[in-house]
Amino acid sequence: MPDTAVVTGAARGIGRALASRLAREGWQLVVADLDAAELAAVADATGALAVPGDTSTDAGVRHLVDTAYAHLGHVDVFFANAGIGTLKGLDASDAEWTRTLETNVLAHVRAARQLVPRWLDAGGGRLVVTASAAGLLTMLGDAPYSVSKHAAVSFAEWLSATYRHRGVVVQAICPQGVQTRMLDGSGPLKDLLTLDATLTADEVADAAWRALATDDFYVLPHPEVRDYYAQRAAHPDAWLAGMNRLQQKLDHQIQTSTTSTTTSTQEPA
Repeated sequence: MPDTAVVTGAARGIGRALASRLAREGWQLVVADLDAAELAAVADATGALAVPGDTSTDAGVRHLVDTAYAHLGHVDVFFANAGIGTLKGLDASDAEWTRTLETNVLAHVRAARQLVPRWLDAGGGRLVVTASAAGLLTMLGDAPYSVSKHAAVSFAEWLSATYRHRGVVVQAICPQGVQTRMLDGSGPLKDLLTLDATLTADEVADAAWRALATDDFYVLPHPEVRDYYAQRAAHPDAWLAGMNRLQQKLDHQIQTSTTSTTTSTQEPA
C-alpha cells in the first residue's frame, strides 16, 4: 500500500476527511487549500505539511507538487479534490465559467503535467479525482458545475486509457449528496441533492480508502449512481425527460418559495 499523498481542497469537507483517514492509516501527507487558517488546523490534526495557495493555477500546482516532493521524497497518490460551484445557469458570467473550469478541470490537467512524467520515471503513481455524480449524470441548477465535472471525468478517463499500462492508476470519486458546506449552501437544490441517502464526508473518505486497494476507475459511494448511469446510457431520451420533470418540480419549489417570501415581506407589522 502506498504511504504518501497530497490532498487539495483539504481545509474542509471531503478533503479534510480524506486527510484524516490517511493520517489514521499512518500516511505522510501534504495538504493544500486557499483557506490558510482552516488548512493549518487540518495540518495540526493530521501531522501534514500545509501548503496554502491556489491549486487551480499553473504556478500554484507547480509549487504544490515541487514542495510535496521536497518534503515527502515521492508522491504515491495525488487527491485532486478541490472544487467549486456557482448555483447558476445561463446567468453565470464568463468569469464564473472560467473560474469553475480552472478549478474543477484545468487544475487536474496541470497536476497531471507535473506528476505523470515523475510517475512514469518511478514506475507508477495514482491520481484520484473528486468528480461528483454530476460528472456522470448532470447537475440541475448549476451549468458550470455540471459541465466542468463531466470534463473532469472525461480527462480522468483519457489519462487512464493512455497511461494505465505504464503504472499510472486514475480513479474518479463520484458521490451524490454529501454533508458539506457546499450542500448546506445549495439553496433550493438541497432537496434534489438529498433525494437519495446523504453521506458524511467521512463515509466518502472511507469509500476512497477502500478503492485504493483496487484499480477500479469509478469510486461510487452512492451505489445507486451506477444504475442511474446505466439508465442514462441505455435510454437517454427517457432519462432526460425524467430530469426535466425534476427541473419542473424545482421550478415550482423556487416559485412557491419566492411567492411566500414576497408575501411575508409585504405583510404589515
